[in-house]
Amino acid sequence: MKDLSVVFMGTPEFAVPVLDMLIRETNVKLVVCQPDKFVGRKKEIVFSPIKKLALDNNIEVFQPNKLRDDYQKIIDINPDIIITCAYGQIVPKILLDYPRLKCVNVHASLLPKLRGGAPLNRAIIDGYDKTGVTIMYMDETLDTGDMIAKYEYDILDTDTYKSLVEKLSVQGSLLLKSTLPEIINGTNDREKQDDSLSTYASIIKREEEHIDFNNNCINVDRLVRGLNDSSYANTIINDLEYKIIKGHYELGNSIPNRINIIDKNSLGIGCLDGIYYIDEIKPSGKNIMDIKSFLNGIDKEKFKNYIIK
Repeated sequence: MKDLSVVFMGTPEFAVPVLDMLIRETNVKLVVCQPDKFVGRKKEIVFSPIKKLALDNNIEVFQPNKLRDDYQKIIDINPDIIITCAYGQIVPKILLDYPRLKCVNVHASLLPKLRGGAPLNRAIIDGYDKTGVTIMYMDETLDTGDMIAKYEYDILDTDTYKSLVEKLSVQGSLLLKSTLPEIINGTNDREKQDDSLSTYASIIKREEEHIDFNNNCINVDRLVRGLNDSSYANTIINDLEYKIIKGHYELGNSIPNRINIIDKNSLGIGCLDGIYYIDEIKPSGKNIMDIKSFLNGIDKEKFKNYIIK
């Protein structure tokens, strides 16, 4: 496949194994990713994982603000195929139709379930028991194109957004590698999606990151795991925001929405059906720490019986 001319479009960590495989197996002529971000108080420029990988391999990077208005560079490459994976912008029809092998997407769900920009987050937060990867042809609407191949994964109770990214990004690259020869030869499967079975995985909004402890323990735990190594779930204690990185729960009697247990080793917050214990926490402006280190540095009396906002 080394003579296959490829334009790759992607941005986050999930797309890295896919691009890495394409660099080894095909002729990647251009990488398209989202514009650089300015991060922190100093507004330092941070390259995306995909841009870093492309530059490390001396591949040209193109970062249009709005792809629908700025795509001529891609056409000038005249690729055999455009492959996308978690790019972050809608691909205009002129690009969808241009390559002889069309546009193929690596999507992190079992389509038609969880179409949209946050499928791995939503798979955990919404309590799905399965997820996976779908290789699909792209069309003009979001994640609705014909499916080519799938990899299925049973979600574990211990899985987080981070662990799903690590597992499924690798499986996505392997699935694409095994499917590409059939796509090139025109012998691949092609199955239309059943729109009646579709669900949507919208991008997580800021207000959704806040934990509602007036809820069942399992839903609190799913939110924490679903945002782990992403934006992180948060709560407000004594008018300060804390990001909750990791925790566990025990079912039983409790006072919901209130700190029920606090000692030198434990911080437990009441939910509707039990207590959620925080294992790792990130105070605003500080690094992530284990709960014992956090408790060692606070006035625990101020936290006792505190009502969570």
